[in-house]
Parts: sequence; structure tokens; C-alpha cells
Amino acid sequence: MNIFPSWLLLFMQAVAPAPVPFDSGRSLFQQHNYLKAAEAFETAVKAEEPGSKHYTEIAFWLGQSYFLASRNAEAIVWLEKAIAGGIRTPEVEYMLGSASVQNRDPDKARHAFAAMFNLDPESASAHLITAQMMIRQEFEEFAYTELERSIALNPRLPEAHYLLGIISTFRNDIDRAIRELETEIALNPNFAMAYYKLGDAYSRREQWDLAIPALQKSVWLNPAYSGPYILLGKGYLQREEYKNAEGVLRRAIQMDPKNYSAHYLLGRVLIKLGRTEEGKKMLEESQHLRPAPEDKRPTPEGNRPAPEGKQPPEGK
Repeated sequence: MNIFPSWLLLFMQAVAPAPVPFDSGRSLFQQHNYLKAAEAFETAVKAEEPGSKHYTEIAFWLGQSYFLASRNAEAIVWLEKAIAGGIRTPEVEYMLGSASVQNRDPDKARHAFAAMFNLDPESASAHLITAQMMIRQEFEEFAYTELERSIALNPRLPEAHYLLGIISTFRNDIDRAIRELETEIALNPNFAMAYYKLGDAYSRREQWDLAIPALQKSVWLNPAYSGPYILLGKGYLQREEYKNAEGVLRRAIQMDPKNYSAHYLLGRVLIKLGRTEEGKKMLEESQHLRPAPEDKRPTPEGNRPAPEGKQPPEGK
């Protein structure tokens, strides 16, 4: 039985204290209202002694809020304070590294990623890891420099030449791309993606006699990735090997049933084989699968080519 009269309960609720700024910040954060959360945390942190445990905790929340709101300069300030206070988790170091990339500070990014992977920040491996993170965020101009520094320190480091070959392809520097990818294959002949990207580089010059063997090796090493099958289909179509083209393109569609390029190329192949109605249906299907135009902001190296297939399994 409630021992308080109803009027007293209403009075108690009316005078209940407002949530403290830290609690408000966490509530707003959980609602994905990151800028408002940051405002609440900014108020909360003013009441704390710098260097104290609670100050460091709020610094972490501030850094995370600003990071998720794409306010990278502010995120860096508070993430560094969180790290200085003892919060050195991989998640914090990842956010600091990524925010530093976006803030165009490659040295700070490299130090953060090196800490994340327990590497010497001046090592070839740290430059390689940083380049990979930069490529993911579409900062190839910085990644290119990091990779060159990595190779200068260790020319035999796995995947450094591979990534440099990919960036060179984006830049339409096909000679450099081929050199780097062939160097990667010499270091690691079991690397299916290097053969695929080498075949891709040759295909941009329509050098199918060189592209097709590289793509076949990629498929033999990793038969579970659709990208090389699609390029092979394009190559066989160009060489008028229509039955071969049909086979590899059908295999690509089995693995990646929503791939526009595979359906489009197969439609063209079927028409060449005299199966006009089937080919037209495949071309119509490709139009339904075609991705909507996106806002493409050109980089100094030019827009990136569309991916030919689904991502391969890890380690391939």
C-alpha cells in the first residue's frame, strides 16, 4: 500500500533534481545525438579536476562523441586527453588515428595506429598499416607517401607493393602498377588478389593476352571471389571466346547475384551466341541492378573504379 498521498507524490516528482550533465550526455549519445551529447559532456567536464578518473572518463566520451559527429579536430583533443589519462584501448587509438587522417595529420595518425598494433611508429610496418587505413578513408595521396617510406625501409614487406600497385592503378599510372604488382607476386606467389589486380591493370590497356593468365591464376588460388571471373568474362568476350565467357560469368552471378556488370556482360555474350531473347532479359535485369548515380567528388588521382565483385574472404 502506498503510504504517501497522491498530492505529495506529485510534489516530489515536480521537485526531483534534473539529470546531471554527464547522465544527459550519455542519454543523448545512446540516441545518436552526438553533438548534443558533446555539449552536455563539455559542461560536465568543467566540474572535474583535470587528470582525475572521472575527467578522463568524460574526455573519452567527448572524444567519441565528436568523432562520431565528424568533428575531427575536437575529437583529437579529447581522445589524446583520454589516452594521457590511461585509456589506451584499440578503439580509442583507432578513433584517434582515423580522426587524424581526416584532419590531414599523417604523422599523428601513424603514431596512433602504431600504438594500436604495438608497432614502432617509425617502422616499415607502421607506415604500411597507416597506408591501409588511409586507403580505406580514400586518402590515397597520403597513403602513397606512407607506402613509399615503408618500401624504402623494407622492400620485401608483404602487401606494400600490392597497395602501391592499387593506388598507381587509380592514378592511371599503369606501368608503375604493373611493376609493383609483379614485385608483390615475386615476394608472395600465393596472393590471389595481387594476380587479380595485375589482370585488372593489363585489362585497362586491353592487353587481354597478359590479363587473362593473371586472372586465371587468381581464380585458381581463390575460387570464392567474383571479381576475377567478371574480368575474365569481359576478356573472353573481347576475344570472342563466348562459351568461356558464359561459363565464368554464370559462376560470377552464382557468387554475386546482384552484380550489375556480370549480368550486363552475360547479356551481351548470350546475344553473341544467338540466344537473343535470353540475352535481352539479362540486359534488362542488369538495368534493375545498376547502382544509382552517386555524388562523385574527384580526387587528385581521379575517381576510383567501381568494384568488380564482392570482397574476397579474409586472408585471400
